Amino acid sequence: MTAVSLEKPFDDLADEQLADPAGTEPGTDPGLAAYVVAQATARAAEIKAGTDAKVREIKAQAEADAIRTAAEAEADRQRIINRRAAMKLEQDEAAHERKVAEQAAAKAKADAEKARTDKAAADEEQAEADQAAEEQRSETMWRWAARGIYAAGLALAAPVQFMAFWDPGRPFMISAPILLEGLALALAAGAAWAVATRRDVLPFRIGIVIAAMIAAGINMWHGLTDETIGMNAGIIGGIASLAGPCVLMAYEHGLAQKRDGIPSYRERRDAEKRLKAEQAETARKAAEKRAADEARAAEAKAKADREQAEQARQDADRQQHHPDVWAVAEMMRSAQGAAVVDPRIWGAAWKVMHGTDRPGTTADTEALARLATARVKAAREGLLDTDPEGPLAQAGKGLYGIDGGDDEPLTEEQLDAVRELAAELGDAAHLSTGNIRKRLNVRVATAGRLRDAVRTEWATSVGSLR
Repeated sequence: MTAVSLEKPFDDLADEQLADPAGTEPGTDPGLAAYVVAQATARAAEIKAGTDAKVREIKAQAEADAIRTAAEAEADRQRIINRRAAMKLEQDEAAHERKVAEQAAAKAKADAEKARTDKAAADEEQAEADQAAEEQRSETMWRWAARGIYAAGLALAAPVQFMAFWDPGRPFMISAPILLEGLALALAAGAAWAVATRRDVLPFRIGIVIAAMIAAGINMWHGLTDETIGMNAGIIGGIASLAGPCVLMAYEHGLAQKRDGIPSYRERRDAEKRLKAEQAETARKAAEKRAADEARAAEAKAKADREQAEQARQDADRQQHHPDVWAVAEMMRSAQGAAVVDPRIWGAAWKVMHGTDRPGTTADTEALARLATARVKAAREGLLDTDPEGPLAQAGKGLYGIDGGDDEPLTEEQLDAVRELAAELGDAAHLSTGNIRKRLNVRVATAGRLRDAVRTEWATSVGSLR
């Protein structure tokens, strides 16, 4: 029997058998061929069914994994959202509590301030009320005392005058004491009216004084001339005639000053003291302000002197060490109408002469800085000369080392490679036969010639920069 190759796909095998049911080779058993075809077809269907089931299982598992991953991602996202919401809620609650606490503190402070203000106002009102009550009490006492003195004086002076003017032959003269004493009383009442109605009280006071003096003079004259009255009674009567109206007039005078707002001697004295204190305080503040102004002026002058001295030092230093840049800066200063060469003008002049924005930096310093940076980079990368075949190790090995002489010409490609290595190292002084041979597969003698050639070129180019 002919063996059937199982390396072909079952579908292709089935197609071949169906296309040639009797077999492609003569002498093949048709039954065997049909059996093989049936077995192959069944096996292919079984494999296809298993593959489809496996594919469906893998697809279902992948979908389940995708759904689970998506659910986990969504849960994580929702958890993050919830956490953020909780944090924001905590922050809002903390801010609200802080705001409430601040409002409560502000309200407590305002209430305390209002309580202090109300207490101060109440104390002031009470003090004013007490003062007013005391003034009213003292005024009432003073009024009745003045009236009592007037009444007592009238009681003493009137009998003396009645005795002096009594004449049985002329009984009408008994009204003279009433006229004299009553005149002072009437004028005192007029003075009280003038004070109450804010009228001129001076005429009434003059009248009171004149009437009192007349009554007092009559009493004293009768006391000296009439033995029945006596000198003592006359003097007492004269004093009584003057004392009562004078005391009453003093009361009315004080009342008038109070109603007219005229300050008393004590008030004027206190006002003068306050005025002197205010003037002294004003003078002190003026002196302090004047001293502060003088100190500020002195400080400003000292600062201006320092700035001027510093500017002069900078100008002299720049003119001495950078005359070419100084000439350009002076030209710019004059053209712009500036008083001095300030940093802006100096920076612009430096850029004109050297092409850099930072004064003090030139093309040479930039080149040297780049070389130093390249050397640091090479040192960090381990490219500096640490090879045993370096310049120190070559001492005593002859001009070209152990390989002997080398007359082979140097190519431009080799020189370019060594130049590139020198640039990486930052300086041709770090070239060695060892690192050149690492870069180029050449002999030691050739490496030494390449090193010397590039070092010579490097020294020439750096010397031209300097």
